Amino acid sequence: MPAPRIRSCAGLGRYILSKGFGIGVTEYKETAVRLEEVGVLASDTAVLLRLMAGYRNRLVHFYHDIQPEELYDICQNHLNDLETIAEGYRAWLNEHPERLDEGL
Repeated sequence: MPAPRIRSCAGLGRYILSKGFGIGVTEYKETAVRLEEVGVLASDTAVLLRLMAGYRNRLVHFYHDIQPEELYDICQNHLNDLETIAEGYRAWLNEHPERLDEGL
């Protein structure tokens, strides 16, 4: 079976929860909460993911309220948040390779 196509930080988190812990989540914000509960992400990193999930929901449901200046600010000043979350995932994956399959 081919590896799943994971397209977001929250999507990877949902995959880790599902494959590593047998936990299903339906909301992106819940993903951050559950990842912190099971020890995949530190509290401050989970907060970043929860904020990103909330912003994702704004982009999807209230896109007409998003101003170009707001997006520009995020792209200029907050892209390192993605790397912080990715590093949290990498650290956990390196410490717990037995929890996931080879497709990840």
